[in-house]
Amino acid sequence: MSKKNDLGRRKRQHEFNLKKEKEEKEKLQKKLQAKKNKMKVDGKDKKKKGGSGFQVGKKKLKTKMTPLAKAKAAQAMEIEK
Repeated sequence: MSKKNDLGRRKRQHEFNLKKEKEEKEKLQKKLQAKKNKMKVDGKDKKKKGGSGFQVGKKKLKTKMTPLAKAKAAQAMEIEK
């Protein structure tokens, strides 16, 4: 292959690579911008607070601690500190 063709091919490949990198950066920038806008409007990134109890079938069961269990839990927390 002649030197002239090789240089031309390298130049075209280099331009193609630059163009591709630029497009990828723009795509990433748009994606980040859309994500920021979504966070501002929706506020969906906040986690839901779990209610007390859990769902079983159609009824919601509430788990309640007895006073004795509460005292034991409090005592265990004090020991860890």
